Amino acid sequence: MDSNYPVPELVVGVRDEGTLYACSQYADAVYFSVDRLSLRSRAKTITVDNLSGFVKSVRKKGLKAYLVVNSVIYPEDAFDLSAILNVAKKAKVDAIVAWDPAVILQASSMGLDIHISTQANVSNANTAEFYGSLGASRIILSRELSLDQIKQIRQNTDIELEVFVHGAMCQAISGRCYLSAYLLGKSGNCGQCTQPCRWEWTLNADDGSQVQVGGKYLLSARDLCMIEHIPQLVEAGIDAFKIEGRLRDSRYISTVSRCYSEALEACRSGEFESNRVPEWNQQLCAVYNRGFSTGFYFGIPSREGFIVEKDMNVSQTHKELVGEVVNYYKNQSAAYVKLTDSGLNIGDMILIEGENTHLEQHVSSMQVTGNTIKSAEKGMDVGLAVDGRVRPNDKVFRIADPDTSGNE
Repeated sequence: MDSNYPVPELVVGVRDEGTLYACSQYADAVYFSVDRLSLRSRAKTITVDNLSGFVKSVRKKGLKAYLVVNSVIYPEDAFDLSAILNVAKKAKVDAIVAWDPAVILQASSMGLDIHISTQANVSNANTAEFYGSLGASRIILSRELSLDQIKQIRQNTDIELEVFVHGAMCQAISGRCYLSAYLLGKSGNCGQCTQPCRWEWTLNADDGSQVQVGGKYLLSARDLCMIEHIPQLVEAGIDAFKIEGRLRDSRYISTVSRCYSEALEACRSGEFESNRVPEWNQQLCAVYNRGFSTGFYFGIPSREGFIVEKDMNVSQTHKELVGEVVNYYKNQSAAYVKLTDSGLNIGDMILIEGENTHLEQHVSSMQVTGNTIKSAEKGMDVGLAVDGRVRPNDKVFRIADPDTSGNE
């Protein structure tokens, strides 16, 4: 691949120490939010009180830290906004991701770097320059732009540009949805979206008869996946690629960030080959997804951009809860696990996950009261050989085919 542009920064959404660890070998930067004034306020692990500690963890892993404050700001939010920005400044976050002018002006006055959120729906170079005049160093472009439009913006501004390359797509323009607020009084613009676009709907004609459209999830968009087109995006001069998924689990974050990191490294070394794409796609299909499309990059999405036939996750594998860690023995590289929900067999692929833990491995050894066993049933307490540190109360999952039932 010949390009005059450097390989973009890979920016990954995280929600806790576990997801941070999961992407730490692959990401260049992470974005995250605290438990208020964000569109992902449901991710409550990071708070104003522990923000500084979390940023230190990001730094130890050699990554940049971007704090998202992208909800609508009302008068009653002024105190929380000041508290968040003051702690962010002390923690030395690398940038604040925002779009409400109240956040932009206050963050700028405090000397904080600003990245303009996709909620601002920036769709042309003049708008990008306007936000630049307010102190922004980067624009996260509207997700409704085509690749040709992005190239035009690149040619007419020097401000950094960031785009989404993978993850959920909103039914509304750049996430500015009012459907949840209208139906249930839960505002998506304040981090309370109930996702009515993922509900079952029926379409009725004027005479009341139901129109058959081949599915029930009429508003559910497929997820964005641009892994096949990474070289084209690099050549467009984009500065950063964003992976959506602040509410996803550590396995999702690890898999998706690894695939895109490998694709970017292949571009960097000039070794990006189309025959590697099926391998990446297979890995991406094995974690949470709603089916994939290329969004608006190559035109307005047609019916193929929606997944009307199926409910939510169509992943080729799923997590099945097996039990939880009771204790960890570092010297023995072993964990004491209570099988509360299902059994285990030697050779099973498992995921051990917690707020500070992400570990994927095959079950290589199990013991009960000192005796080696090949199979354990639900209700048993077993010793497992583990490949890394785990912690009490971490959950243990089997990674299984959707058609595979658990061992009772």
